Amino acid sequence: MAPVMLSLIVASTHKGGIGKDGTLPWKLPEDMAHFKRVTTAVSVDGKQNAVIMGRKTWESIPERFRPLPGRLNIVLTSAKDANYPEGVLVARSVAAAVEMLEGRSDVGEVFVIGGQAAYQEAIGMDCCIRLYMTRVAKDFECDAFFPVLDEKHFQIVHVSATRSSGDIPFDFVIYERLPGKDRSATGYPSSAAMVQQPSSALAAAGGAGNYAHEEYQYLKAIQQIIQEGVHMEDRTGVGTRSMFGQQMRFNLRHSFPLLTTKRVFWRGVLEELLWFIKGDTNANHLTEKGVRIWEANGSREFLDKRGLSHREEGDLGPVYGFQWRHFGAKYVDMHSDYTGQGVDQLAECIRKIKEDPSDRRILLSAWNPADLHLMALPPCHMFCQFYVANGELSCLMYQRSCDMGLGVPFNIASYSLLTCMVAQVCGLKPGEFVHTLGNTHVYQNHVEPLKTQLERTPRPFPVLKINPEVKDIDGFSSSDFQLVGYNPHGKIAMEMAV
Repeated sequence: MAPVMLSLIVASTHKGGIGKDGTLPWKLPEDMAHFKRVTTAVSVDGKQNAVIMGRKTWESIPERFRPLPGRLNIVLTSAKDANYPEGVLVARSVAAAVEMLEGRSDVGEVFVIGGQAAYQEAIGMDCCIRLYMTRVAKDFECDAFFPVLDEKHFQIVHVSATRSSGDIPFDFVIYERLPGKDRSATGYPSSAAMVQQPSSALAAAGGAGNYAHEEYQYLKAIQQIIQEGVHMEDRTGVGTRSMFGQQMRFNLRHSFPLLTTKRVFWRGVLEELLWFIKGDTNANHLTEKGVRIWEANGSREFLDKRGLSHREEGDLGPVYGFQWRHFGAKYVDMHSDYTGQGVDQLAECIRKIKEDPSDRRILLSAWNPADLHLMALPPCHMFCQFYVANGELSCLMYQRSCDMGLGVPFNIASYSLLTCMVAQVCGLKPGEFVHTLGNTHVYQNHVEPLKTQLERTPRPFPVLKINPEVKDIDGFSSSDFQLVGYNPHGKIAMEMAV
C-alpha cells in the first residue's frame, strides 16, 4: 500500500510572515483561488484530498466556509472535549493525522495548510515531499512565521510570473524535496521516487519544470553567452564573450521589471531618466545627487582620450537627453540654453500617441551620426518605438551594445519606467517593454560574479506606484515614484569597463 505523501501549502512574506492575530494580513483573491484549485485537484473520481490544520487555522476560516468543502478536514488539537462538525477528524499532531490516513483508499493527496507549529512539524517529516508557496513581496506585520526552509533538502521546480493585487506583488513557487537516501526502513521510498508519483495538485499549480518568471530570460541569455559566446577583444581592453541578436519581453501590467537576482540601483535608474528627460548633458548634476554612473565617462582622462580635451570635466556632449529633446541642434557646451532648438522628439512622440495612436512612426532616436564624434560615449540604447493598442502603451527598444552584467539590468528598468511615465501622461495603461539586443556581451571580468548570480532564484518583481496627479512629462520629480515589494538578493560587485 502506498504511503501517505505530504505537501505543504502556504502564503508567506519574504521574511516568512504568514499571519497576524490569527488571520491573513493581506487579501489576495487569486491566491485563495490557487489554494482551492491545488487542494481540491484529484485524479480519481470518488477520492478527495485531505487538509490538516491547527486549531487556530480552523478558527480563522469564516464559519460559512468550514469545513472546507470537497476536502477531508483534519484539525490538530489536544483538547479532549473538542467538538467539530460531522465528518471533521481530530488528531493531536501532524504525524498522528498522517497515521490516521494510512490505508484510506478514498483519500488522494494530503496537505498541511497551517499554522506555524503544524508547518514546523511537517517540514521535517520523511513523507513531506512538496511545498506550494505564494511569495508575497510586500511587507506586512506578522506574529506567525513559516520555518526557515533548508534549501539543501528542497529545490524550486516552478516559478510563476509575478502577479499583483492592488499594490501587493506576489508569485507562486513549488519546492520539491531533493533526492535522498532510501528510507525503506521507515516504510517510505526515496524522496526521488516519491516526487515522481503523478500529482493532480502539482499539475493544477502549473507543473514542475515551469519557470515563467520573466527574469529567467535574462539569466538564460547570460548562461548561453558564458557557455557559447565568441571571445572578442573590445574598445575597453577587458575582452568579452558575445552573441548577436537576443530579445526579452516584460509585462508592465502587473509588476515592474527591476531584476531581483541582484540589487539594481533604482535611485540611479530614476535620477538618470529624469536627467535624460530634462535634456541635461552635465554629468556633475548626477554626481551631486550621489549617482556616479557617468562619472568615469565624463572624467578629464576619458574626455581627452576621446579627443574632447576642450570640454569641461563632466560635459558629455550631445548624448541621450540632448538628442531626445534637441535633435539636430548645434551643440555648444553643457551650460548653453537650447530652448526651442532642434526637434523635441519626446514631445513629438507624446503628441502622436495622443492624437494619432495608430501612427507607425512614433519613434525616439538617440543615434545621430552627425553628432557621434562630439559625444563622450555614443548611445548604447539608441532607438525605441512606441505602440498603442487596447488602451495600453508598449515600447520596443533596440540596444546596439549590451553589457549584460552592469548595463542591461539598468536599461530594462529605465525604458520600462519611461514607458510607464509616457503612458500616464497620455492617459494610457502600461503594456509591454520589448528589449531587442544587438551585440550582447559579458565582460571577462564579470564571468565569475555572473556565475554567482546564476545560482540565485528570481523573486517577485515589485510594483511601481506613480503620482497620478502628474500629467506632464516635464512635471515629474523623484518623489513621484514609489517601489513596493522590492526584496532582491544582495548586491554583486562588478567593475565597469571604461
